[in-house]
Amino acid sequence: MARGRHSEGHKIARLGWLRAAVLGANDGLLSTSSLIIGVASASATHSAILIAGVAGLIAGSMSMAAGEYVSVSSQHDAEQADLTREAEELSQDPKAEEDELIGIYVRRGLDLATARSVAAQLTAHDALEAHARDELSLSEQTKARPLQAALASAVAFAAGAATPLVVAGLAPQGAAVVWTAATAMVVLAVLGGFGAKAGGAPVKAAVVRVMFWGALAMLVTAGIGRLFGTVV
Repeated sequence: MARGRHSEGHKIARLGWLRAAVLGANDGLLSTSSLIIGVASASATHSAILIAGVAGLIAGSMSMAAGEYVSVSSQHDAEQADLTREAEELSQDPKAEEDELIGIYVRRGLDLATARSVAAQLTAHDALEAHARDELSLSEQTKARPLQAALASAVAFAAGAATPLVVAGLAPQGAAVVWTAATAMVVLAVLGGFGAKAGGAPVKAAVVRVMFWGALAMLVTAGIGRLFGTVV
């Protein structure tokens, strides 16, 4: 009887875009909620609250995309520099590089004869790939993707920021603070749980952590808004 193909779905393959997406959504939700709450606490008009929220959404999305692109591009450049240097070393002294692979495999538990055989076969197949994976710990699943990370961050931020913006727009006069804060706490808990579950981390700890810092941020901005509103 033929056996079915063994398929594995490892979480590490999606950690790059997942990190950017969850971070972007959390940041969009929390920063825009805090901005709306701060402006609303200063007794601003409904239109001023919405204008501030829209400005925060646009500016935040662009900032997240630019920051993520620059950060991941730096990682990508470092990876390419390492690969270029490794390719030069392979062309200059292939025997020393193969010996380096042998040493790596021996430290991982292979006996010397097996390590030599594995190193020879992998070098013959694709020496640079073998060194990238086993010496530099670079692989297709973990390599830096600047455009993907930037796009994921921008879209996620906008999606997160849209939630408090819509809520503030639908809230009755004078209720924007309560409506926005309550919605933000619920969505923060959902995002924290989703991110933890998708990444294989403890869900409860992630939810408590994100809700604590979210509540603190909104309380601080509400206090500042109330203070400036009273002064003005």
